[in-house]
Amino acid sequence: MTIISKFKKKFYFVAAGYFKFFANISLKRWHPRIVIITGSAGKTTLLNLVESQLGAKAHYSHNANSAFGIAFDILGMRGITGSKAKWIKLIFQTPIRAFSYRHKEKFYIVECDGERPHEAEFIAKWLKPEVSCWVSLGRSHAVFFENEVKSGKFDNIDDAIAHEFATIPANTRKLVLIDDENFDMHRYTDTIRARVIPVNRNQLKKYEVYPDHAIFDFGDHKFKFKAPMPRDVTVQLLMLQKLMNYFGEEVDYSLENLKMPPARSNFLRGKKGVKIIDSSYNAHIISMTTVLDMVKVLHADHKWLVIGDIIDQGELEGEEHEKLAKLLLDTKVQNIVMIGRRTKKYTYPLIKDKVKNVQSFDKPQQALKYLEENLTGKETVIFKGSQYLEWIIEKLLADPRDVENLARQDEAHRRRRASWGLE
Repeated sequence: MTIISKFKKKFYFVAAGYFKFFANISLKRWHPRIVIITGSAGKTTLLNLVESQLGAKAHYSHNANSAFGIAFDILGMRGITGSKAKWIKLIFQTPIRAFSYRHKEKFYIVECDGERPHEAEFIAKWLKPEVSCWVSLGRSHAVFFENEVKSGKFDNIDDAIAHEFATIPANTRKLVLIDDENFDMHRYTDTIRARVIPVNRNQLKKYEVYPDHAIFDFGDHKFKFKAPMPRDVTVQLLMLQKLMNYFGEEVDYSLENLKMPPARSNFLRGKKGVKIIDSSYNAHIISMTTVLDMVKVLHADHKWLVIGDIIDQGELEGEEHEKLAKLLLDTKVQNIVMIGRRTKKYTYPLIKDKVKNVQSFDKPQQALKYLEENLTGKETVIFKGSQYLEWIIEKLLADPRDVENLARQDEAHRRRRASWGLE
C-alpha cells in the first residue's frame, strides 16, 4: 500500500472534504434539481432507466458513486483508475475546475453507494437532494460495518447498514420513494420531513423472462427489455414512473433508448450456440436472490449456473453462503458450477448430496476448463458472483469483440486478473 493510499484510508473524509469544498462551488453555479438513487443493489439499473427517459436533460453520475467520485463528476474530472500518483495532479486541478467548469443540465441523477460508514451521510448532507429513491436494503459490504457493531453503536450489522442508507431520505427535501415490502425502509422514513411514497410490487400483473428479453406487464402498459431482467426490477420501474410523474415527464415504455451497463443481466452469445446471461457485476445475497429467482422462471432449457463467492461479508460470510445453498437447491437447474474458497467451504457441502450435477472449483481456470469440455451448445449459462467471472465469459464468447460488453475491462482490473494468472 502506498503512502497516499494509507493517508486516504485514515483521512478519507478529510480528503473527501477538500474535493467537496471545490466541487460545491461548481455545483452552486450549476444549481440542478438533484435525485439520489441508493440501496444495496439495483441502483445502477434505476440510474440507466432514468437516463432512458430524461436523456440529455440530465447529467448522470455513471461510475461515480462515492464521496470522491461524485465530487470529481461534478467538476467534470475523472477519478483515479490507475496510478495513485495522479492524486497530486487532481489536488491542484480541483480549485481551477471549481471556477472554470460547470454542467448545464436541468437534473443531476446521482448514484450513491453505502459502502463505508458515514459515506452516504456525507453525500446526503452535502447534496440535500430534492428526491431520493431507496431501491433495496441488505448486507452489501457488511465487513465494513463490523466495527460499528463492535463499538456498541448498533445491535447488529443490519441496523448499522439500514441506518447508513436512511441518512439519504432523512436529508431529502421533497420526495422519497421506497419499497413497500421493506419494513426497515418504512421504519426509518416514518418521521422524515419529505413526502414518502412506497411502491408496491403487486401492481405487476404478469412477468415473462427469456434469455434475450423480458416483459413486465402492469395491465394498462408494458415495459419490454432487450435483456433478461429479474422480476425485482419491478421496484425500479414503479419508482421510474413515480419520478417521471413528479417531474411532469412522459414515460417511454418501449425502453428503446435503454442500454444497460455490463454484467447486469446482459445477454451474450457464446461458442457452439451457448446462451450466456452475464450478471457477474456484484455478489451479495440480495443480488443472488434476485437473479436466482429469475432463473427459476426463465423460459429456457438446459439451465446452468456459474456461481462465485459472496464477498465483503466478514464474520457473516458463513451465514450468507449457507443462505446461498438454500437458494441454489430451489432453482432446479441442470448443473451448478461454483468457484471460490467460500462456496467450497460453506455452500458445496450443503448441496453436494442433494443436487445431481454440482461442481466446486478453487480457481476460475479450473471452472473454464470444465465448461469448455462439457458445454454442448444447448445450454443457457447464468453467471453470478465474484472470482473474476468476466474472464471466463470472455473465453466463451462467440464474438471476441463482445468483450467490450463485459465488466471490469479497465487497465487496473486487467492487471489484477493477470496477478491471478488470468490472461
